[in-house]
Amino acid sequence: MNAPLNNFTVLEPRPLYGIGTVARLTGLKPDTLRVWERRYGLGASYKSASGRRQYTQSDLEHLQLIAALVNDGARIGEIASSERKTLELLLKSRGKQLQRQLPPTKPQVVFVGESLCNWLDEHQGCISSVSALLCRRSLADAVDNLVLEGPVALLVVECAALSNSQINAAEVLAKQLNAGGTLVMYKLANERWLEELERRGVSTLEFPPETARFAYEMGKVVVTADTEQGEFDLGDLVQPKPRRYNDTELLAAAKLKNTLNCECPKHLSDLLLALNQFEEYSTQCSVENWQDAAVHASVYAYTNQARHLMEKALTAVLEEREVEYTALVQAQAKS
Repeated sequence: MNAPLNNFTVLEPRPLYGIGTVARLTGLKPDTLRVWERRYGLGASYKSASGRRQYTQSDLEHLQLIAALVNDGARIGEIASSERKTLELLLKSRGKQLQRQLPPTKPQVVFVGESLCNWLDEHQGCISSVSALLCRRSLADAVDNLVLEGPVALLVVECAALSNSQINAAEVLAKQLNAGGTLVMYKLANERWLEELERRGVSTLEFPPETARFAYEMGKVVVTADTEQGEFDLGDLVQPKPRRYNDTELLAAAKLKNTLNCECPKHLSDLLLALNQFEEYSTQCSVENWQDAAVHASVYAYTNQARHLMEKALTAVLEEREVEYTALVQAQAKS
């Protein structure tokens, strides 16, 4: 249901899912979902004006957890009233196979502005990769009244005409929400204010945006969230890493299978040769719009990271065979 913040400010979660989509994503039949709603209160938080069920992202993830446990033998009556954290612990306690069914947590993005929220109602596909919260109030109202628990990956604010006061207000609201970043959507702006926002590290986009470009901005939020959960931060992921091994060295490492009772050097070398080729290929793909650019940027970044990690794995394998490996590299270079 809507998340009330105070007497007049309400955050509306998006995207909303129909019962058919929820059935597909959980593996449950629509009739089962209706029975669970009637018996256990596991229903949709929203209903349209026509009475159609509309599930929030939280509703969906809760049902995914319950469906996974029920499929593993849990009794629905014993877990129906459990909170998400309890369900997650139950899944984790049942082994790694079931733990993989934990629904990924989507990064939370807050949108402020009535026109912006109305536009999002018509373009929910652009925000399907994030957990969106819509605030149909002005930026000034949000600064005075918007309070939110939990991490905010990105704050997106609507500014009809950029001014110094609005720039400052956006900065204040971002600090209040502890937002990881800010995106200002403007209708009118001059170079002075755009340069000031850039100086403060704030992204900008003209409103209404091109849908593909807006989807690209949302995709960047997801990439940031993914990398923050791993070994590297976003700078490590996006900044290209130099190659540790050239093709000659990789071919030499592959030949170590003759001296080791192990195929790891060959398999790792083959993987790295393929990643090297694909990494080069991904930088040469032509793109025609922002959506293509976003996809190819992610492909290149992830391939670059995968290659870097595989190089570290190969280095570990070669550490105890340095003499044989060096000799093979020299022989390979001469041939």
